[in-house]
Amino acid sequence: MNIVLYEHPTLRTKSTEVDIVDDELRKILDEMVETMRKANGVGLAANQVDIPKRFFVLEVENKVKKIVNPEIIESSDEIIEYEEGCLSIPGIYKKVNRPSEIKVKYLNEKGEEVIEELKEMWARAFQHELDHLDGVLFIDRISVLNKRLISKKLELMKKEFAKGKKYREE
Repeated sequence: MNIVLYEHPTLRTKSTEVDIVDDELRKILDEMVETMRKANGVGLAANQVDIPKRFFVLEVENKVKKIVNPEIIESSDEIIEYEEGCLSIPGIYKKVNRPSEIKVKYLNEKGEEVIEELKEMWARAFQHELDHLDGVLFIDRISVLNKRLISKKLELMKKEFAKGKKYREE
């Protein structure tokens, strides 16, 4: 399983809902956990491995969550700024403002509905990966100044992509 890089069209695709949670999906979710771990990530969305479907995996403090058809049903008013990076945009880390706590609903790998409250790293990672499913990258949420600071790196990534570097190398 390969992680696609910045400029790959699937990263900007709004993913479609999963109709059924079955053994095939569970196998893909397991592969995504391994791929995420190899890349030293906290989360990995399906469209980052070129699958435009609404699911992702997270691992925080050695606990894995496999999340299908996620949605945020409530967000706290408190906004926290925290540095984020992305496996599809290696080497770039910038601060992003996000709600500190969220209440979410999703299906787990058994197809069971889960409603839970997330905070700290769980909340941040969930929001980051959910953005991916909507075709939004963390760099879309940073300040104008920070966009200017990373513009040369992004231009270089665009050129590399155009030359055929489509996947992250581990």
